Amino acid sequence: MLRIGVLTGGGDVPGLNPCIKQIVNRAVDAGHKVYGIRRGWAGLLDYDLAEKDKEKIAKWVIPLDKQDVRKVDRSGGTFLHTSRTNPNNVLLDRVPEHLADMEVPHHKDKHDRDVGDYTEHVMKVLGHLGIDVLIPIGGDDTLSYGERMHREGMKVVAIPKTMDNDVYGTDYCIGFSTAVTRSVQFIHNLRTSSGSHERIAVVELFGRNSGETSLIAAYLAGVDRALISEVPFDPKRLAELIMEDKLENPSNYAMLTVSEGARLIEGEIIQSGEADAFGHQKLGGIGAVVGSMLKDLTKQSIIYQQVAYLMRSGAPDSLDLMVAANYAQMAMSLVEQGRFGRMVALQRGLYTDINMSTIMQGVKRVNVAELYDVGQYRPKVRHVFGMPMFLM
Repeated sequence: MLRIGVLTGGGDVPGLNPCIKQIVNRAVDAGHKVYGIRRGWAGLLDYDLAEKDKEKIAKWVIPLDKQDVRKVDRSGGTFLHTSRTNPNNVLLDRVPEHLADMEVPHHKDKHDRDVGDYTEHVMKVLGHLGIDVLIPIGGDDTLSYGERMHREGMKVVAIPKTMDNDVYGTDYCIGFSTAVTRSVQFIHNLRTSSGSHERIAVVELFGRNSGETSLIAAYLAGVDRALISEVPFDPKRLAELIMEDKLENPSNYAMLTVSEGARLIEGEIIQSGEADAFGHQKLGGIGAVVGSMLKDLTKQSIIYQQVAYLMRSGAPDSLDLMVAANYAQMAMSLVEQGRFGRMVALQRGLYTDINMSTIMQGVKRVNVAELYDVGQYRPKVRHVFGMPMFLM
């Protein structure tokens, strides 16, 4: 019998709950015990080893059986909750009270802030709970710390999820299909207002530093232009192109998507707020800038719409249900085979697994040469043979 811990970190996406359910069902059938670690890595950082109150302990760790997960796959998000906590980078003013007197290594993070590494405490908590295997479900930030756990001696099997689809080493991450599906639906819905008022619609999409959501949504929705994170844009050139689109449209409107990580030529990515524990500030607002510039340059009325969290809200589509369930089955197969330090993945349409360290060996971005017309600011998909299903 194994004690298996499962957690979800980073942004929520549709498909997390079905994935957890499949893990629990298969593990229980095999005679293992499963513990849900709540709020991502925060569940281990904030766990007080001296705490005896079961209700307080349940705030961070809960046992899971089939009844606990019976209905969770009918909704999106993660019932275990999530956070962007990184126990390796804990700001000194955010150290949990029960760890205030603990001596730990200190260093500077990406933003030159003093932070402490509380990995020793995390390992003690895992030992205290008797966790034999850890299954983190997350993006490259969450899984990079999972890889650290593996190097510290914990048995880890990772599952990639992020609506940005930017975890290096896999063609697909849980949440991406639903995010694109939502985006396409909202873009088409917005056509009625754009056409009725004869305006230019600017639709800003999540995606951080990968333009894949903007590119694929624009490609599938037949949007006129698409700005992606990988290619800086010239607002004057964009204004000329979008006006051509508007005039050529019998309904006298035009639409473009904008990745939240897009930027002007010689411009900066728009970021705001305090950086999180992984060094990331909040992106967003470039769509409003683009809309304002287009209004000034074209003298046209603009509709600016951030799809934002709606992209990853609600229940998963069928593809995300399928991948989430299959990733869970693969993860449990790796556990049963005793193969740890691995991440489940999809490559060229085939389910496989890779070394967890792979996620830190590169950066996954849009293949601009194959998929994007730099001069026209729009998708350019011509050679599909041999490409992955989502072209990335």
